[in-house]
Amino acid sequence: MIRISKVAFFGMLLLNFTSQAQWKDLFNGTDLKGWIKRNGNAEYKIENKTIIGISRLNTPNTFLCTEALYGDFVLEVDVKVEVGLNSGIQIRSISDPNIMKGRVHGYQVEIDPAQRAWSGGIYDEARNGWLYPLSANPHGQKAFRNGQWNKYHIEAIGNSIKTWINGIPCANVLDSQTARGLIALQVHQIKKPEQEGLTVQWRNIRIATENLKEVVWKGEEAPEVSYLVNQLSENEIRKGWRLLWDGKTSAGWKLANGSTFPKAGWAIEDGVLKVMGSKKDSVRKGGDIETAEEFSNFELELDFKLTTGANSGLKYFVVDDPKKKEGTGAGPEFQILDDNVHPDAKAGINGNRTTASLYDLITAENLSEGNKEKRINPPGKWNKLRIVSKNGHVEHWLNNLKMVEYDRHSQIFRNLVAKSKYVSYPNFAQAYAGHILLQDHGDEVHFRSIKIREL
Repeated sequence: MIRISKVAFFGMLLLNFTSQAQWKDLFNGTDLKGWIKRNGNAEYKIENKTIIGISRLNTPNTFLCTEALYGDFVLEVDVKVEVGLNSGIQIRSISDPNIMKGRVHGYQVEIDPAQRAWSGGIYDEARNGWLYPLSANPHGQKAFRNGQWNKYHIEAIGNSIKTWINGIPCANVLDSQTARGLIALQVHQIKKPEQEGLTVQWRNIRIATENLKEVVWKGEEAPEVSYLVNQLSENEIRKGWRLLWDGKTSAGWKLANGSTFPKAGWAIEDGVLKVMGSKKDSVRKGGDIETAEEFSNFELELDFKLTTGANSGLKYFVVDDPKKKEGTGAGPEFQILDDNVHPDAKAGINGNRTTASLYDLITAENLSEGNKEKRINPPGKWNKLRIVSKNGHVEHWLNNLKMVEYDRHSQIFRNLVAKSKYVSYPNFAQAYAGHILLQDHGDEVHFRSIKIREL
């Protein structure tokens, strides 16, 4: 028989105890000690160990915020909301009197009882908009149950944020903007009298901040959406993604219809590939640039940032033509434009020259939500572009929302070309493979995180 001393026995118990994650209640069930209301005047009350937020007219978004800040954690909370009221759970968020007069901003885990069913998605409140709408994970739209209690499980570890509702994976984001911040319960602003008095409720709010390996969920996760700058995640590498631009040099890119990278008109600064504004100085204009490689079936992503009034675009299936001048190329184009300022937004037909449109052919609409709201971030902020091309089927996505879908080999597409500026281009968009092109339209536009995988 092996004998263990009392000291050793209690030491083993202590080691086992400290190696386990320790849950801490954020709400004591009786009062709001440790919490502070910010920004709006919606009411929060306590009943039956539950925090109840009550909507109110003529007040902005209201947040019940933790006084403490949190970095890496696993958070669990039960949620119930009345249909007609949008809400959310802020995590790693900021309220600084020197920034937007203390406006709470940052990551928000959505509470959405509306028909679109984006509960569990990640919205970047008052900063960058939707990082992970549930259009990126339609399966997650089935997780939230209206009129019932729903258990949220939220993991924020390093640059990873993952969510589950009722055990169903909803969101999976990689983003490095904010590593630490407050947690807050939101009562959303309302605009209609019939919305006044609607409630959202939270209970069983608990958090773990140490030994998180013991409480992270293993198994099925939502599809990943990465906002890492000029780098690939392990998951992307495993799935065959590669960087199409290295973030530092011009390697892999050349002047469209040429052989070398332009000496003017483009700059590489701080991980950004920048086309310089040159409308008032033609000497600075560099021309369009394209990949040295050609692609056929592919999935492409990049971030772009406009300046006010800017115009650019991304073309694909571009075929070089020695009869034409360097710096230009023709192909289907994902339009990139300041729709609110640039006159081209009102040209063409029914807006088919606006951002995310198949330029001069198909108007971008929010197919993911069934409306025309693009949810594009304004000049000065980054937007995510995505193009999927497989066996002739092509999709345009903007900020994870599908905007355009078509078959480039169909008769419908050929009919559109026949009525467009491309009518004189032989076999427009019919090449088996082609270059990917970034357009120099004379305006300053920024690009980064350009990556591709071949399908």
